[in-house]
Amino acid sequence: MCGIVGYVGGETSTRAVDVVLEGLSRLEYRGYDSAGVAVGPGMITQTKKAGKLQNLLDDLEANPLPASRNSIGHTRWATHGGPTDENAHPHLSFDGAVTVVHNGIIENFFDLARQLEEQGITRVTQTDTEVVAHHLALRLKETGDLTEALRETVGELEGSFTIVALAGSEPDRVVAARRNSPLVVGLGDGENFVGSDVAAFVGQTKRAIEMGQDEIVTITATTVEIQTFEGETVEREEFTVDWNADAAVKGGFDTFMEKEIHDQPTAVRDTLLGRMSETGSLMLDELRIEESILKRIDKIIVVACGTAAYAGHVAKYAIEHWCRIPVEVELAHEFRYRDPVVSEKTLVVAITQSGETMDTLMAVRHARDQGAKVLAIVNAHGSTIARESDAVLYTHAGPEVAVASTKAFVAQITATYLLGLYLAQLRGNKYSDEVLTYLEELMAMPDKIADVIAREDEVKELARSMKDVTSVLFLGRHVGYPVALEGALKLKELAYIHAEGFAAGELKHGPIALVEEGQPVFFIVPTPRRPLLHAKVLSNVQEVKARGARVLCIAEEGDDAVAEFADHVLRIPETPTLLHPLVSVVPLQIFACALAGEKGLDVDKPRNLAKSVTVE
Repeated sequence: MCGIVGYVGGETSTRAVDVVLEGLSRLEYRGYDSAGVAVGPGMITQTKKAGKLQNLLDDLEANPLPASRNSIGHTRWATHGGPTDENAHPHLSFDGAVTVVHNGIIENFFDLARQLEEQGITRVTQTDTEVVAHHLALRLKETGDLTEALRETVGELEGSFTIVALAGSEPDRVVAARRNSPLVVGLGDGENFVGSDVAAFVGQTKRAIEMGQDEIVTITATTVEIQTFEGETVEREEFTVDWNADAAVKGGFDTFMEKEIHDQPTAVRDTLLGRMSETGSLMLDELRIEESILKRIDKIIVVACGTAAYAGHVAKYAIEHWCRIPVEVELAHEFRYRDPVVSEKTLVVAITQSGETMDTLMAVRHARDQGAKVLAIVNAHGSTIARESDAVLYTHAGPEVAVASTKAFVAQITATYLLGLYLAQLRGNKYSDEVLTYLEELMAMPDKIADVIAREDEVKELARSMKDVTSVLFLGRHVGYPVALEGALKLKELAYIHAEGFAAGELKHGPIALVEEGQPVFFIVPTPRRPLLHAKVLSNVQEVKARGARVLCIAEEGDDAVAEFADHVLRIPETPTLLHPLVSVVPLQIFACALAGEKGLDVDKPRNLAKSVTVE
């Protein structure tokens, strides 16, 4: 969850701290409980402060660190120990010889701490990371080489981690190791970088190398050396980061979330680009699973968490309809603990924005152990889940900085539609002209999303009128049900108020007891072109209206029947039923963002949350 940056420049370089701070500013979405930075020539010097990155920047302005060729930095999402100055990273060893930053959890922390106590080394923080610094210093005394010392240290560690270290005795290098936690290397001209993701250094270089599982990298200004934990040399090809540093800044909007809501037409459009051959058939070049295997699959299991799981629920409706393959949607953190029925004819689809979600990664590994093929839908190139899956279908949403997901969600839904149509075409469930028709409808979605965003002032005015509400319900049927779940999640994440999403048909089976005079209830109303479904939702609308609810409907233009019962109608363009979530979710995103803003809350960094959950 935490953000990590490391840098080494040439002999005359003095900008190490500035480079690291710039990287931390781009990574603050990964953790904002505290931040810190260290430099390493001779005696290690470091500064760290609880709270947001600005607290660190203010301190450094008053008390600058010395010029240095190398530096490491960290933004923290607290796991072991509260968000205090002492618990902030970097953590200095007992002898001041090394300092480390860490993302993840050291599961054998207590055993390692007891070993230190037996040697008379006392911990000064509540973190698991501190024991790594102390053990690394002990190994450095024995080996005299930071890389070898870290290699020996990680052999003692259990859990998930990215560790980046520098030693005062080695001012020309930074060393890092990864296991089950993200790490990527940036390649510069006379300087090199490491980071939790490419946002750490994208303002400096677009050349990068992905790090594999259980690998250590040593960077100097001119070299990058990768080895396994066993000491074997590893050669890796570099890749090019395909987005600009400007994509990770607000671009004139007050918040990243607002910008990313407005990015959604482009995110969907870019995810669709290049998917069609000259003959009009669908192509998914990233799929490395043999067609013969995909033709034989008899079940699909989607594994995901949070918003990505709701994208999976949308996928279930579309894929089952187009392909006639049963689809299950599993919360990734429950999947491997319930003895799921998985075989070599099962396709597991893992959906994750970062590609580093630990719960989803563990589900992927379990599925592969059971003989299933795994296809990942991922936004981050070079991520762990993308590498460990049998196939990957990349979304092209660009960097998503706000913790609450928006554009990644619609891009994930779009990618699942592409997968469903590809399988329908491959397995003969749909003729090429049918697939082409659906693709043309998908190609029209960016303009429809833009149309909804253009009406945001109306949604914001509604949010202003509701800033004092304490509870909101969301109801939908068919693909409107996962949209209701996502609408409720956004409001919980951002505004910290009670919000629940329900399948509208469940209303009479319990949830209607929550409805009282003035209770706000959102309905995601299906298209009138599905008359039976539409009529059922209108019946639910009337049920809550009769009990005094304030009824708020998201409904298509021209759906006049809704206006008779709703207190407020937010209009969306006419859209085919299965594609409805791409437009109907947008007003709910805008509403949650605006309501949180009215309450004076930080919509980009909601409390207790981090962008990428890299621990189980």
